[in-house]
Amino acid sequence: MKITSKKVKDELIRRLERPEWQFQYDREKETLRIEDKETKKGITVSLPGIVAKWEQKQEKAVEEIVYYVEEALLAMHREGTQAERILPVIRSTSFPMEQEEGNPFVTTEHTAETRIYYALDSEKTYRLIDQRLLQNLGLDEQQVKEMALFHLRSLPRKVKSDEVAGNVFYFFNQNDGYDASRVLDDSLLIDMKGQIEGDMVVAVPHQDVLIIADLRNEIGYDIIAQMTMKFFFEGRVPITALSFMYENKELEPIFILGKKRRQKDNEQE
Repeated sequence: MKITSKKVKDELIRRLERPEWQFQYDREKETLRIEDKETKKGITVSLPGIVAKWEQKQEKAVEEIVYYVEEALLAMHREGTQAERILPVIRSTSFPMEQEEGNPFVTTEHTAETRIYYALDSEKTYRLIDQRLLQNLGLDEQQVKEMALFHLRSLPRKVKSDEVAGNVFYFFNQNDGYDASRVLDDSLLIDMKGQIEGDMVVAVPHQDVLIIADLRNEIGYDIIAQMTMKFFFEGRVPITALSFMYENKELEPIFILGKKRRQKDNEQE
């Protein structure tokens, strides 16, 4: 069956229809907003994104969106006017694990250099979710994590690119507080991998930038190392000066000299 944005929109409205919810369809942007009539809080879904997922997952693509929208809107209703969304944030592993003694943050392990925290976003600022806040929200950790990843996928993917010495560098710099968090969007990394010709290297030097590099020669490794270090020291919330090789949907911290050394070892073998 050929799926279109309009068909997805109609199907979502059919499955999500409730007396307490309303729908706003933006034909130009191809988005559908599902909103709680009482709290005026809701979720805006990008329809082309669901169409793309349909090609891979078929009916399951719509089922997943319906599930996450229902969970998110019900949670928002419980939250009342406290927040519009929950989102993940990346921090260094040296970042504190507790808000205060006996009140740990909700976290998920990520890499040897980074850890995932979760934020309650209230437009102008956000608060990291700790166990006390989790209880006040009436949510469990799994719900928070699922909602955060769902909201992350709805963030815009504005990107700028630059070519240096035959290598291409992509910069995600929306300045919304969640630029580095976009490294958690598997669909984004997979899409980027599909258009990269050389080695795909990822960097999150600070909170407000995600760098994805298409490294096509040895000079590229030196450039990304210097670039990441510079961003790390200049960032308002530094995360890590190391870069990550992206292979088989995994992020592996790399040392530039280590990369060259591995190549020499392979040549000797």
